[in-house]
Amino acid sequence: MKKLISLVLTVFISLSASALTPAYSASMISSHGKEWSADKSWDYVSGLVAKTILMYCDQYPDDDLSAQAYAWCKTYADNAIKSDGNFKSFKKGSLDNIASGKVLFDLYARESAGNPTGGDRYRLAAEYLYKYLRNDYTRITLDEGNGCFIHKDSYPYQMWLDGLYMGAAFYAEYLATFAPDDNEAWADIALQFTTIHSHTYDADKSLNYHGWSAKPSDSNSFWANTGNPNKGCSKEFWGRGMGWYAAALVDVLAMMPPSHPDYGKISEIFTQVADGICRWQDTQSGVWYQLLQYDDSFVSAKGRRNYLEASASSMFTYALLKGIRLGLLDKAKYSPIALKAYDGLIDTFITESPDGGIDINNICRSAGLGPSNKRERNGSADYYLDGSDVNIVSNEGKGIGSFIMASLEYEKLTGTSSVTVTPVDPSSTEVMIFDIYGRRCSTKPGGLYIEVSNGVATKKINRD
Repeated sequence: MKKLISLVLTVFISLSASALTPAYSASMISSHGKEWSADKSWDYVSGLVAKTILMYCDQYPDDDLSAQAYAWCKTYADNAIKSDGNFKSFKKGSLDNIASGKVLFDLYARESAGNPTGGDRYRLAAEYLYKYLRNDYTRITLDEGNGCFIHKDSYPYQMWLDGLYMGAAFYAEYLATFAPDDNEAWADIALQFTTIHSHTYDADKSLNYHGWSAKPSDSNSFWANTGNPNKGCSKEFWGRGMGWYAAALVDVLAMMPPSHPDYGKISEIFTQVADGICRWQDTQSGVWYQLLQYDDSFVSAKGRRNYLEASASSMFTYALLKGIRLGLLDKAKYSPIALKAYDGLIDTFITESPDGGIDINNICRSAGLGPSNKRERNGSADYYLDGSDVNIVSNEGKGIGSFIMASLEYEKLTGTSSVTVTPVDPSSTEVMIFDIYGRRCSTKPGGLYIEVSNGVATKKINRD
């Protein structure tokens, strides 16, 4: 049979007639990267997107998008930091504001290359955040949780799963960059994980509750200790909370010296978390629900149905793929689950925008556990599905950044970054359909696909 087309895997540089489907990491950055990085304020959401863009630049250093996107991230940091490394305005009392500092390590490395002082401002800013976190940030002083960072000053005694990504992962990257042999500091990081895991992990469900209070009777912890067997925990297993936690675990393990006495403890926790993620994966779509222990048959008292959520699903996919790549998870066991998850991200959440870019949908805009003056943030199923700040949105930074992370890991693991469709016989009238991985299909796959007709390859989308 005459071969009509060839499918070539190549690094995406720019769209053309022969390179119609760029890596999804590149597509998402091209579509939404600038609006969520260059001109944004110093906060964890924009910091997440900027960090993932810098990860892209490191993975694909020679393409045109990297140079442009790197400039956005540099602008993001330079808008917040003076030339001497001091912050123009930094709000203390929140781990969220520490997380944005992860961009500083990439900028330091890039700007220092060939110029020993070129990255000083970023090094000094990172040092400021590190010293503040390690020496001055508020910690729990009770017997339970002693030495652990609280999530925010407005949440005394509370640890959230989110905080491990915001604080501990920054802490680890600083050590890996500037003080890899500081065993005491690595032990401090391990303490954060072992403490929150010991209190929030539910062995029966293989999941972690969103938050824990070391003082459940405190008025700011009104959501805690309401008959829950995990004393002091919030009531539900929130998808993105566990997503932050899973991402933090794999990121820290990627940087922590394997010889450290606590490395094995963190690795064991990660395996437990990974197994819970796999257990609660939706078997049909391959992705995960907003509230992990329920499916879409669950309806809150206010009438809102549980739904498949993009940011948590992306974070879980990232953590599994990276864990496999690093050898932390068994490839034979976890790869089918992780690859199904990535396919699910594309099919469930990604649509093509009118301008030819891509959008990501079904993102939980925000969710938290309230202080006493925000009693509606009570950690209940009603709140996570119906709360005043829990809206379902598209193209929000937490979904964008986590999807870029998952896509970069997928591209590393599979060795693919785009599909180039090159018609060999442009006179052929046969219509051929391919999915985004270059696999020929008998019917149109869900999400984006490539149609080759009369020798012309066109990117299309199936919304059925």
